[in-house]
This record gives sequence, C-alpha cells and structure tokens, in this order.
Amino acid sequence: MNLAMIFLGFFFLVIGGEFIVRSSVALSLKFNVSKFVIGMTVVSFATSLPELIVSVNAALNNSPSIAINNVIGSNIANIGLVLGVISVLGNISVDNNFYKRDWPWMFFLSIALWLFIASDNLLSGYEGFFLIIFLSAFIFGVLKRSNSIESINDANNKLTKASNFKVFIWLIISTITLYFGSEFLVDGAVNLAKQINISEAVISVTIVAIGTSVPELAASLVAIVKKEEGISVGNLIGSNIFNIGSVLGVTAIIKDIQIAQEIIQRDIVWMLIFALIVIILAVIPRKNYLSGFKGLIMFSMYLYFIYIAFVQ
Repeated sequence: MNLAMIFLGFFFLVIGGEFIVRSSVALSLKFNVSKFVIGMTVVSFATSLPELIVSVNAALNNSPSIAINNVIGSNIANIGLVLGVISVLGNISVDNNFYKRDWPWMFFLSIALWLFIASDNLLSGYEGFFLIIFLSAFIFGVLKRSNSIESINDANNKLTKASNFKVFIWLIISTITLYFGSEFLVDGAVNLAKQINISEAVISVTIVAIGTSVPELAASLVAIVKKEEGISVGNLIGSNIFNIGSVLGVTAIIKDIQIAQEIIQRDIVWMLIFALIVIILAVIPRKNYLSGFKGLIMFSMYLYFIYIAFVQ
C-alpha cells in the first residue's frame, strides 16, 4: 500500500510539472516577462506549496519542528539532488541574474535564518515576520528589474495563443496535482520509514524533504525536455528562497519553532555548504554553465549528506 501511494505521488507530480511549466511559459509570453523571472516567482511558489502545506499542517498539529527539518532538507535536495540530476541529464546554462540577484538573496536568507536561531534555538513569530518581509523585498526587486529584453516573445509559439482562462486552468491543475502528489508521496514514504524505525527528525530532513522536492524535480525535468533552462534554474533558486521566506515565515508566525541543536550544528551548515558549492561550480572552471560532471559532484555530495543523516 505504501509503495502504491509513492508511485501514485510520482505520477501526479509529473503531471503537475508538465502543467506548471506550460502555464509559466505562456505567462512569460503574454506579459513580456522573462522566463527566468516567471521561474523565480510563479513556478517557485507553486513548487514550494508542498513544503508550505506540510509545514503549516505540522505547526497546527503541534509539530512545528518538522517545518525547519523539511525546509532545510528540501533546500539541500533542490541543489544536491534536483540541480545535480538535471545537470547530469542535460548541461545547464546559468543566467547572469543568478550571480547578481538570485544567489545573493538565497544566501542572505540562509544566513539570516542561521543568525535568527543560533543564539536561542528558536525561530519566533517576530523573526518569521522578518523572513516574510525579506521575501517580499526579493519579489518586488525581481518584478521591478524584469527586463523586457530578456523576454522571449515568439509569435510562432503556440502558447502565445492560449487564452487567459486556459492558462488559469493549467495553473489550477498543476497546483492540485502537485499538492496531492506530494501528499501521497510523503505519506507513503513516512509510513514506510516508520516500519523500519527511523526517527522523525531523520524522516523530515531526508524522506519528507525529498518528497516535497519532487515537484521541483518534475518541473525542472519537464523544463529541460522543453529546453526552458531559464525556468529550471530560476525555479530551484526561487524555491529555496520561498521555502525560507514563506514556509518558515508563515509557520513561525503560527507557532514558534523550537530548533534541535543537531539542526544548527549539522543540517543548516550543510545547507550553507550546498549554497556555496553551487556558486563555485557555476563559476569554475567555466562560468554560466553547469556540466554533467558538476552535476555529479553535487549529487554525490547529496548522497553523502543522506548517509551522514542516517548514521549519526
């Protein structure tokens, strides 16, 4: 039964990935906005919904610690697993905005989160409010600086002819399938893990995080197949930003999040390490390019992180 739920979850997530990319490209063409910006906003928010739903539900059920484990694990998985895998499957080009705007924001929010919780092992509602303010500033900056030169206005693209109603329906379908896909996958994986006596913390930072990162993987794989690389990279970086700003921000406002010492000493450190790894690999030895070899490095480090999480 658990395996059936896992496979059903994957099925829904693949469908959701298809529709979220389709609707995002259509929006970029309609509003003359770059696909990278759409990936950083619309796609990132949609693929972060599973993390938000899981974390809010956890807070309402008096388990807010699941939120921090889920977000940190998901942010690590987005780089090590998702970006690693899609780089191996197809070499990825990196937009200049990644260096000037998007990676700095991701790293800033990661550092801000660490500073908030390092002193008292607590993410309070007050600090959660600041995370939401930081996220709002990021979104405002992305929209304000969107350059029409970056946009892709292909009159021959069939998506330019899609009606607003059709695009709206695509977004609804993608949101619903991503939500239920993540629910099935996470529930199946968690129940399966409990059968072999794995702790809640390890489940949250690994299995649950992987499950809630599958929408990013599905959307990114579909984007690669459709050669929409700007959406692929923008989606992942944006999703990490949304995870910290919206998921933890909203969850902390609902209920203060108590942070285990191992999260501060191990998992957040790993999240910062992966953030540094991706910027280094995006520059050395060839800038604006993530090759299959670089992807293999990220994926190998992610496997090592999973190993450490289970054995410690």
